[in-house]
Amino acid sequence: MISKEEKKAAFKTTWLSIFGNIVLTITKGTVGILGNSQAMIADAIESCADIISSFVVLIGLNFSTKAPDDNHPYGHGKFEPIATFITVGFLVTSALIIAEQSIERILSGDATTPSSYTLIVLGIIILIKYLLYRFVKYRGKILNSSSLEADAGHHKSDALISLSAFIGIGISIYGGEGYEAADSWAALFAVGIILFNSYLLFRPAFGEIMDENLYDDLIDKVKQETVKVDGVIDTEKCFIRKMGFKFYVDLHIIVKGEISVREGHDIAHNVKDSLKADFNEIADILIHVEPSPKEDKQFT
Repeated sequence: MISKEEKKAAFKTTWLSIFGNIVLTITKGTVGILGNSQAMIADAIESCADIISSFVVLIGLNFSTKAPDDNHPYGHGKFEPIATFITVGFLVTSALIIAEQSIERILSGDATTPSSYTLIVLGIIILIKYLLYRFVKYRGKILNSSSLEADAGHHKSDALISLSAFIGIGISIYGGEGYEAADSWAALFAVGIILFNSYLLFRPAFGEIMDENLYDDLIDKVKQETVKVDGVIDTEKCFIRKMGFKFYVDLHIIVKGEISVREGHDIAHNVKDSLKADFNEIADILIHVEPSPKEDKQFT
């Protein structure tokens, strides 16, 4: 179960994302319209999708951190990757809208040169977005939150889109006649960035909801710590799955075959207590006790 402090930190981080996206969306939309920049307007649309996505993340965090109940004995952590799927859906949808608008402007030939001050505004926005990306990504890693990391991916996508818009607008302004559609091409290029980042967000969330083996490093650490417990000869199977912010471990330990059931039970409890003390991210461990084979001399 996630601690109150971790939950509070996750919510604070998400609200920061929402507030930042609201300010940036209004800024991009206003400057894009007044400055005659189609790429900046498209960038504002993507940021608007980020606001909706951040609210989805907020709902996901609220549900995924609920305590286990009779119907959900493992908790509600699976809601977090579901929230990530919804977020990816918003990203892909916004990308397709941007693509349609950009292609229409390019084919129609009615593109015009944006105002030069849009470059200054975009430069500031890119810096803010990069800082938001680094901060939210850091918080997501600390809290083992796939939805927070997905939210960080939005900031990264937004920063790259703003950068491509910056380049496109710069070419349109300084290239002169014949380069008016450069910011529309930049917006179209940004679609590829959004779709690629959407896949990067989708893939680990899909693996999480399918209980895919994605945690080899943690498995190795769990095995290393387990064999340090008195009475444990070795480990056999070790499976780890993620539920929201926490991990659940299924572990097989090998002990001497001639010990009593009670002794094996006590060793298993000692392993569980040791692992939970060493790994704060582990919520629970299910341990199966295996007797060492009598014919194997190394276990006698």
